[in-house]
Amino acid sequence: MSSHLLVSCNSSRHGSLLLLHFGQSWWLRTFSTRARIGSTLRESYRLLQLPADESVSPERAKESYLRLAKLYHPDSGMPTADAALFTRVEEAYRSVLAHHSEARCREAVQDEDEDPSTGAAPQHRHYLSYEGVGSGTPSQRERQYRHFRADRAAEQVTDYRQREHERAAAAEGALVERDVRQRSRSIKITQAVERLVEDLIQESMARGDFRNLSGAGKPLNKFQRNPYADPMTHNLNRILLDNGYQPPWALTQRDIREAADRIRGRLLDGRVGLGEALGPTERLRWEELCAHAEEELAKVNKKVDSYNLIVPMLHMQMVHFSLAREVRRAEEAAGRRRVERLQRRKEERKRLNAAYIAAKSAGAKRGLLSWMQSWLK
Repeated sequence: MSSHLLVSCNSSRHGSLLLLHFGQSWWLRTFSTRARIGSTLRESYRLLQLPADESVSPERAKESYLRLAKLYHPDSGMPTADAALFTRVEEAYRSVLAHHSEARCREAVQDEDEDPSTGAAPQHRHYLSYEGVGSGTPSQRERQYRHFRADRAAEQVTDYRQREHERAAAAEGALVERDVRQRSRSIKITQAVERLVEDLIQESMARGDFRNLSGAGKPLNKFQRNPYADPMTHNLNRILLDNGYQPPWALTQRDIREAADRIRGRLLDGRVGLGEALGPTERLRWEELCAHAEEELAKVNKKVDSYNLIVPMLHMQMVHFSLAREVRRAEEAAGRRRVERLQRRKEERKRLNAAYIAAKSAGAKRGLLSWMQSWLK
C-alpha cells in the first residue's frame, strides 16, 4: 500500500492540504520499523555479550544465555558461580527476547499494511488458522486460541466426569433393583411358609390336638409380669418362651458363659494339678496351658463383640476376657482349693480315727462279753 504524506501548499487565500501517494520508500519504512534501543536494553545486550542491534537472532541469544548460565548459576559448581549475576543475566535474556518479539510484531503489522493483496483477500482467509478463533494480530489470536483450547479441555473433563457419575448411578440403580428383587423373593418365601404353618395349625385344631391343653378355656394372664408392657407383645413373648424360643442374644450370652466356664475350669484343674511350687517342667506345662487358654479367649472375645451389637439393653453388654485376669483368678482359686482339700483330709483323718477307736472299743466289749458267757457255762 502506498504511503501517505500530507504537505501544505500556499494558495491565494487559504492553504490547502494535498494527499500525495508515494511508492514504497525504503528509508521511511526503515525509520518507522527500526526499534530504538534504550540504555536498559543496551545494558542487557552487553550482559549477554551480544552486539546491540536487531541482527542478533533469538537462537544466538539463547546460546549466549546458556553459556553464561553454566558459568554463573549457583548450582553449577563453577568457581565463577554468582546468584546475583545469574539473576541479572536471566533478566537481560528475557528483555532481549521481548525486544525481538516486539520487533517481529511490528514487522508483521507493517507487512500487512504494505501488502496490496490484503484488501482483496477472501473473507474466509481469517478462518484458515486457529480454527477461526480470535481476532487481531497473529500473536493475539494465538493467545486467544490457547485460552479457547483450555476452556474446551475443561468442558470435556466436566462432561466426562458427568458421564462417569451417570454410569455409576446407573450401576448403583441396578444393584438396588437386584436387592429389591431378592427382598421381594424372600418376602414371598416367608409368606408361603407362614401360610403353610397356618394351614397346619388349622388342621391340628380340626383334629382336636389343642383340646387337652392345660389352659384351655381359661383367661389369659395378660398383666402377670409387666403392667407397662403392651399386652399383645407380652402374650406373644410368653407364647414364644413357652415353646422353647430364645432370642439370638440370649443364646450368644449362654455360649459365652459356657465357654468362659470351660476355660476357667481347665486353668483351675491344671494349676491345682501342678502343685503349689512350680519347677521348670511344671512352669513349661503351665505356660502351654495359658497359651491355649489365650487362643480360646480370643474366640470368646469375638463372640462378645457380636453379642454387644445385638443385645437390646446397654447395661447388659459384656467386656472382653483377659488372660491375666483369668490366670490370677485360677491361681487364687487353686490356693483356696488346696486349703479346702487339706481341711477335708484332716476331717477325714479325724473321722477315721474316731471310727477306729469306736470299733476297737466295741471289739473289746464283745470279747469280754463272750469270755464271761463262756465262763458262766
